[in-house]
Amino acid sequence: MNREKFDGYEDFKPIYERILRDFQFNREMDRKARDILLNIFTQKNAEWKIEKILVNFRTEIQHHSNILIYGCGPSLEETVKRLFDNKKKAYFPNLMHLAADGASVLLKEMNIPIHGLFTDLDGITKTEFEYAKFVILHGHGDNIDKVKQFEKEIIKKENVIGTTQVKPKGPIFNPGGFTDGDRILYFIQNLILSNQKIFFIGMDFNKIVGKYSKPEFNRNRKASEMKRKKLIYAKKLIEELVNQLDNEIYFVNSVPISDYKELKYISFKEFENKVVL
Repeated sequence: MNREKFDGYEDFKPIYERILRDFQFNREMDRKARDILLNIFTQKNAEWKIEKILVNFRTEIQHHSNILIYGCGPSLEETVKRLFDNKKKAYFPNLMHLAADGASVLLKEMNIPIHGLFTDLDGITKTEFEYAKFVILHGHGDNIDKVKQFEKEIIKKENVIGTTQVKPKGPIFNPGGFTDGDRILYFIQNLILSNQKIFFIGMDFNKIVGKYSKPEFNRNRKASEMKRKKLIYAKKLIEELVNQLDNEIYFVNSVPISDYKELKYISFKEFENKVVL
């Protein structure tokens, strides 16, 4: 598979430069994280081929008409549990489930399949890492210790893909995107078919972060100033990408926080009506 489908580094570079300035992140630490992740990937079995993993992930995505992308916002738990109560367990394998980091904890608790887990490892445990069918693992300057902690799991897992904020290298890609949530859409944009519907669940982008954002959280809480800035970036990045895609894209059971006309907010009942299996 052509790796250009996954490498958005050149297009995303101006945004990355702005992120570095706004958050005072360290470019060299991002590069170090990429190289550590790359070194771990070189230790994988000689039969492991990134091209094969990418093709298999594309096949998995295109097998489902409806793609659900889960974030860790405060509406996540209510929406997922309501869906589970209304539709029961047999309903879920017919949908594509892509989880941003800690959202996977709730899905695992409810035995909902996770076809793709996009994570920088700060919201999950090794249980979710192993539970997900595919893991798209992001390395950046602030999660180097976490990457090292998961080294054995990364080497062992067959369906794992590495991403970075800086220039891609070897099997490590830069699809664009900033947070785990918006990076999902950036990564899959060239894998999806135009007739597939995309539903964001728990992607609230407001001043409250959900309890599944971090393992140590036991309730929803007010977002820190840093987190709030990240969510503002994530919302803007999704707005830009939604405008480029032909797919029907909806935010489910979330309070609208954007005036951008391309972002469509729907109720839970509307969501149920739109998902035709």
